Amino acid sequence: MFHEYKDVVGNGDQAVVFFTPECMYPITVAAGEIFNNRFGSFRHDNMIGLKYGSKIVAHDGRGFAYLLHPTPALWTQIVPHRTQILYLPDISFISLYLDLRPGKVVIESGTGSGSFSHSIARTIAPSGHLYTFEYHELRAQTAQKEFVDHKLASVVTIEHRDVLAGGFGKSDIADAVFLDLPAPWDAVSAAKEALRKDAIGRICTFSPCIEQVQRTVVALDEHGFSDIRMFECLAKDHEIREVPLPDIAEAIGGRKANFRGTKHERKRRRHDTGTSTPDESDRPSVDAVVSKPLDEARGHTSYLTFAILAADSRT
Repeated sequence: MFHEYKDVVGNGDQAVVFFTPECMYPITVAAGEIFNNRFGSFRHDNMIGLKYGSKIVAHDGRGFAYLLHPTPALWTQIVPHRTQILYLPDISFISLYLDLRPGKVVIESGTGSGSFSHSIARTIAPSGHLYTFEYHELRAQTAQKEFVDHKLASVVTIEHRDVLAGGFGKSDIADAVFLDLPAPWDAVSAAKEALRKDAIGRICTFSPCIEQVQRTVVALDEHGFSDIRMFECLAKDHEIREVPLPDIAEAIGGRKANFRGTKHERKRRRHDTGTSTPDESDRPSVDAVVSKPLDEARGHTSYLTFAILAADSRT
């Protein structure tokens, strides 16, 4: 379901019940079940047979919702948080720099809440494979159930394992390695062992503190990695609205605009009226769409450290 698409909701399918961008719920559609919340009661029987994207009305008439097809992007917004998760700005950036695409083999540690795992699986499917490791047993079991429920078991293999103590147990298979660990420098050696020896390997570490980045960079350099780079992704929201054209400067925080038209238009008005003062009636009644960044931007999440390992650096 998360790496394939179907048009119609069936019994046993996953769906996202959408009310607002801040209010969405994942459900498994099952005949005879009822989904209840403050917007009303929604019978699963009424969902079966509908096309994804359809509007559904609560059978008690209190509200309505939309049935959306599940995607990794939606799952990132609604996943139950068992740990801190990666969000779309980081996910897209990491996927690009690790060159993730269908057919790639990826190693991830740790799995956490599985937010990034779903995006990796969708990107490398159907012929690629993700090996993901989680040291917390209950989190590993919960993630395994989600991968099965979301029909990703053929693409994802999860293992309960402390990779900092025992490595990955993999050799010469991975195209890329992603590390979201408290001490990623202790897993660099295992990552080098897991990367393919006949092609360029790529690694990314996700660390909240610059001191972690410093120690990781030293370990990467000592193990022969090159092109080491660190990035930070920050999201900035913009307010978008329509305003009258003469008021644009005022709307974006500057002084009120004094619209006078083009040089030719000003000259014509002076000739027609005998004055150099612009006529208010000459102002165009046109609205413009303006964008203004909000005063508060989302804060720091983590630093992303990337490196590559050439085939001749494996000795």
